[in-house]
Amino acid sequence: MRRPPPYSGPVTSPDARQLILFAGERTIAEHGPDVALRDIAVAAGQRNNSAVHYHFGSRDGLFVAIIERHQPAMETRRSALLADHEASGSPDTVAALVEILLRPMFEVPYAEGSTHYARFLEQARTHPAVGGPDLNEPRWHGTRALVARLFKTLPHRSPALKRYRMQAMTTVMFALLADYERQEFTGETDRKAVQDNIVAMLVGLLTEPVAE
Repeated sequence: MRRPPPYSGPVTSPDARQLILFAGERTIAEHGPDVALRDIAVAAGQRNNSAVHYHFGSRDGLFVAIIERHQPAMETRRSALLADHEASGSPDTVAALVEILLRPMFEVPYAEGSTHYARFLEQARTHPAVGGPDLNEPRWHGTRALVARLFKTLPHRSPALKRYRMQAMTTVMFALLADYERQEFTGETDRKAVQDNIVAMLVGLLTEPVAE
């Protein structure tokens, strides 16, 4: 499989709001979505225990803001990788499309200074403020295009079974990405091998036939 070009993005100096976003991501990842907001404020070095409410309005507002901090860059990266894929003349395969879907998850949050984003998503993805993304919204343009093409590329099965497999892939993907984030790597070769294994496992989940 042709490897995508590396991603690089700027890390900006954090202000109080940014400090709360980083602390919220990390604290929710480590202690769950119901962690006290004052604990997040303390972790962010804020003297005011109501700092989260001041900057984000509510717990739900913080959850949404953590995701929105990364999502524009991830969608832009997915669209760029998909454009490179199309320009290369390579056919759509499940492996190629899953690679494009996942690659930004391995790159963007960490280039933006995050350390716990995959673990945050594992904890928060069923929270009402997060839920499943509405792919009809313009901000999900990269993911929407990939999901539509994956659906067409999957082996011939009923639409219901395809949807079930893709929902299952999402569940497994979050767990695998969180485990990946917890690991300590000895070098880029080791890191890349784990990334490739995650892609391969998700491809297998989508394509493995049902035993008869």
